[in-house]
Amino acid sequence: MTDKILIKLSDRITEAHTRIQKDFEQLNPVVGLSRGMRAQGIPADAITIDCLKSKKRIILILHDHQQEIVSYQRSFKDQDPSDKFEQVSYDELTAETLYCWIKDYFLES
Repeated sequence: MTDKILIKLSDRITEAHTRIQKDFEQLNPVVGLSRGMRAQGIPADAITIDCLKSKKRIILILHDHQQEIVSYQRSFKDQDPSDKFEQVSYDELTAETLYCWIKDYFLES
């Protein structure tokens, strides 16, 4: 994974996160970056966006060999993710898209 792509995605997440905190005081998403997949021999990085109150989690996976695609899954912090991930184009994963995902999933009953 080139750091350039990871930095750009981090900037998008930061923008979405800032807007969420401003618009929804009850939400305070926690964003994390894990490079643990690399320790297992998988050339990819994982970013998690967690809602501590609901324990909901959005997982983003960036693979070194498919930098134009981001795999993602809506799951729960206290559960192992399933093997089924959806995919979105890196260019389509804008700050606005991330904002909508966080808002819609974390506020969903």
